[in-house]
Amino acid sequence: MKKNNLTKKIFMALILGVTFGIGSLFLREHLINSGNHHHWNSINSLLFQDITRAEGSKALGVLYIFGQLFINALQLVIIPMVFTSIVIAVTNIQDSKSLKRISGKTFLGFGLSSVLALAYASIVAMVAYKAKLFTVAIGTVAGGGGTSTSSNPLNILIKAVPQNILSGLSNNGNVLVAVFLGISMGIILNKMGEKDSVLKKGIVEANKVCQIFLSFIINKFAPVAIFALLTRTFAIYGVGYLKTASIYFIITAISLFIFLVLGYGFIVWVSTRLNPIYFMKKIANVAMFAFSTSSSAASLPLNTKVTTEKLGVDDVTASFVLPMGMTVNMNGTAIMQVIATLFIAGVAGYDISIFNLVTISLLALLASVGTPAAPGSGAIILFTILSGMGYSNEIAVSAYAIILGINRPLEMLLTALNVVGDSAVAIYVSKSEGKLDLEKYYEVEEIENNSEEAKI
Repeated sequence: MKKNNLTKKIFMALILGVTFGIGSLFLREHLINSGNHHHWNSINSLLFQDITRAEGSKALGVLYIFGQLFINALQLVIIPMVFTSIVIAVTNIQDSKSLKRISGKTFLGFGLSSVLALAYASIVAMVAYKAKLFTVAIGTVAGGGGTSTSSNPLNILIKAVPQNILSGLSNNGNVLVAVFLGISMGIILNKMGEKDSVLKKGIVEANKVCQIFLSFIINKFAPVAIFALLTRTFAIYGVGYLKTASIYFIITAISLFIFLVLGYGFIVWVSTRLNPIYFMKKIANVAMFAFSTSSSAASLPLNTKVTTEKLGVDDVTASFVLPMGMTVNMNGTAIMQVIATLFIAGVAGYDISIFNLVTISLLALLASVGTPAAPGSGAIILFTILSGMGYSNEIAVSAYAIILGINRPLEMLLTALNVVGDSAVAIYVSKSEGKLDLEKYYEVEEIENNSEEAKI
């Protein structure tokens, strides 16, 4: 007997999470405005409170705990999975010329998609800026959603090569380190030329362990965890935050959604001449999962499965392109940062020229490359661009604090863009290498049973 597959479960969790989250938001506003703060405080303490904060020392935070456990479990094996996947991909490409060709096409695909995304974001943001839509009044805001430090975006190049292997692989924010070490190890193993290398066998086994662990977590806990994450995300925001910068929020959300639906379809069609409708239908499951978790890293296993099994990309290309894209292909993040920077510049009274816009786009590209594949990182990296452009007066800082306060829903959406973009480039590379399975790509999806779900 056929039952709902994982896609339908994730979709239902997404709908229910958003519904209950918005319902909780309006309940919060009703209780606070009617003077019943204590009732909301009790509900918040029971369900939504971040127990790692000082004010949450006596809270239960049930939905926070469950969502955080799920995210932590997914991120637990991300660094070893990226490292081992890239090692395996490189060792499977024995011909150094093939490796150069595939890596060249990969970065060409990432580069062209990034240029398209930045051009699109620049046009949208400049039109809004010139139309004076970014002129909302924002007073000084105490606090913010996080802390930021200014640094040169080019530092990401230095940090890609660690001084210590173990310390370099011990931080989930150092995904670029795992990419560098994975490529290096793969090339070294190829040079050694030992087909029965114990080290290579160990790396293959470690990769299988990561995949089995992540498959178990996704299959057993994803729908419930997605419900918890989405409900809490919408419940913890007050309407006041959304009202203050609603123009920025609406423009960015619409811009991201349009690029997600039309931009990547256009990229697939132009680069491969394949019908993009099949791509968009099959990648929707991955986009929903990325939206719910707000983590490119957490979405990597599901993206790999869909890209290879549903879209026909060969395993070697997928295992090379997707982990690489998770680190350097951040189109959604770049779009958000360009629009956010012009929003802050408009609010704070800074003039924007074409030269400024180009500089902002380049900084957004560099900064997005260094963005950790984890929730909440995009808005923090935004401060690098603001500092680089000198947008640091009191109003600019206040506007930035507002963005930190409302950006989580947008980061959920931009994560979906990042992940879908990786798959689009993988299709281009695989097709150009003559390895794309067109029958899989054009195969009409059918309802899967539980035994098929277990293979994810």
